[in-house]
Amino acid sequence: QVQLAESGGGLVQAGDSLRLSCVASGGTFSNYVMGWFRQAPGKEREFVAAISSFAHSTYYPDSVKGRFTISRDNTKNMVYLQMNSLQQEDTANYFCAATLFGARDYGRYNSWGQGTQVTVSS
Repeated sequence: QVQLAESGGGLVQAGDSLRLSCVASGGTFSNYVMGWFRQAPGKEREFVAAISSFAHSTYYPDSVKGRFTISRDNTKNMVYLQMNSLQQEDTANYFCAATLFGARDYGRYNSWGQGTQVTVSS
């Protein structure tokens, strides 16, 4: 099972950009579909983005489509989330996750990082 560690969170203003990074270790990274999820206080965890094993396909919910971009570098065991035009509603703890199943099979992401906090101020 792959281990994951996120970085890159912080406090930004509305309209700013931020890039999150996630490094994987302990597994064959290119076997995994990678995803980003977020959870705000008092809310359920929400799917943010996913990318197929060799980056042929990406997936986003409507809430972030056109603003967020997921990418990966299999040579570095890294996955990234570029977030542009950030809004206060994007404030949450962001988690990197891995699955051997489908990108939208949300219940089967079984490796998770500790999360990185993103706070967007007005």
